[in-house]
Amino acid sequence: MLLPARIRQFWQVLLDSLWFIPGLLIFSAMALGLLLVELEVYYPWQGEQDYPLIFGAGADGSRGMLSAIAGSMLTVAGLTFTLTLSAISQVSSQYSPRLLRNYMSDRVNQVVMGYFMGAFAYCLIVLRTIRGSDEIRFVPSIAVVVGLLLALGGVMALIFFIHHIAQSMQVGTIVHDLTQDTLKTIDRLFPAKLGEPVPHRARQQQQVDDWLREPAGWTFVRINASGYLQHIDTDRLLKLATEHQLLIRLDYNIGDFVGQNVPILAFRSSHESSPDRADRESLTDALQGCVAIGRYRTIKQDVGFGIQQLVDIILRALSPSTNDTTTAVMALDYLGVVMGELTRRPFPEPWRSDGEQLRVITRSASFETLARQAFDLVRINSQGNHALYMRLLDVLASAANQTQDTGRRAELLSQLSAVRQAAAQTLASPYEQELVEQRYRAVRGDA
Repeated sequence: MLLPARIRQFWQVLLDSLWFIPGLLIFSAMALGLLLVELEVYYPWQGEQDYPLIFGAGADGSRGMLSAIAGSMLTVAGLTFTLTLSAISQVSSQYSPRLLRNYMSDRVNQVVMGYFMGAFAYCLIVLRTIRGSDEIRFVPSIAVVVGLLLALGGVMALIFFIHHIAQSMQVGTIVHDLTQDTLKTIDRLFPAKLGEPVPHRARQQQQVDDWLREPAGWTFVRINASGYLQHIDTDRLLKLATEHQLLIRLDYNIGDFVGQNVPILAFRSSHESSPDRADRESLTDALQGCVAIGRYRTIKQDVGFGIQQLVDIILRALSPSTNDTTTAVMALDYLGVVMGELTRRPFPEPWRSDGEQLRVITRSASFETLARQAFDLVRINSQGNHALYMRLLDVLASAANQTQDTGRRAELLSQLSAVRQAAAQTLASPYEQELVEQRYRAVRGDA
């Protein structure tokens, strides 16, 4: 069953939040505490007699130990929250504010925070069941020992968390993880098989052009929200278009900002008869579920956003307040990895068919658009920095060597020429100008 895009979006928001996974772990720990207590109620086990050193704590001792564990776990949970916020603040100000959600969705941060809060909740659940009076004596020894094991595990979790936070704040880790996320998005969006080709495309081109120029006959679908287009369920769009014999067109691309009540897509019948009013309203509701609008861009379907984050890191490193050429070069190297992967991938056709007829017309960024997004701002902000110019030449030449597509090579070679021209205009030293010129001749000959 194909889930609507909004349900997928809601599920992704839950997974990326700082409360959902910790909340699940807290409820799981509470359930574990209740289960172990109930298990010992119905199946008593005198472990304190056979193993007194392990299970021999009395009621007062068990209460004291669980109270200490609960207090320490709550304190450590506050520490992990503070360290996470500190890391978010530093990374956002030093590299890019768009990296904030990467830290919020970090599974290690979520699981460690949930572990400490879960251990705290577990100790409270077990603590309330201990009885030590003369009339009633009940100490769930197994549950108490499990609480002790959770505390010992918390020590290891804290050490690992501190190591993880320290590592995740390093620029090498940030750009590497961001690059891997972008490459995963490329794998999802640019597969080897792109679907059924459009039959008789040349014959349909004129009719489609006439339809696109003529607003009559189209039913427009509006979204009662404003924000960034985060998700498009193209499979569901194609299924609906095939079932109802429609031609659907998308008027926005992933990552575009959509205003409230602005038409985001439109549909029309691909045959003589057109849907009646009831059918149009039903189709409009179904098509609204194929797109998801959010307050920010995400990398799940948006390769351009991954590229933009790498560019942001480069630009922040090149700013006068930071002036960190080494960080800029490192991020540029990883940007070259992403662009090199894009040069080798076939881009999806904007026309999608069911194997017999055109059904969906999509909008997607071209390679030229992504290349300019990746390199134009970097080149403009590299004024007077010959190291960046030389590295830009190497990255562009490497990407150009990975494709046989004439259009993509032409775009990358034009970027090479633009870097050469910018260096000649902005480098004050003839020595630096000559270094860049020599590098340009070398890589231009190889490319």
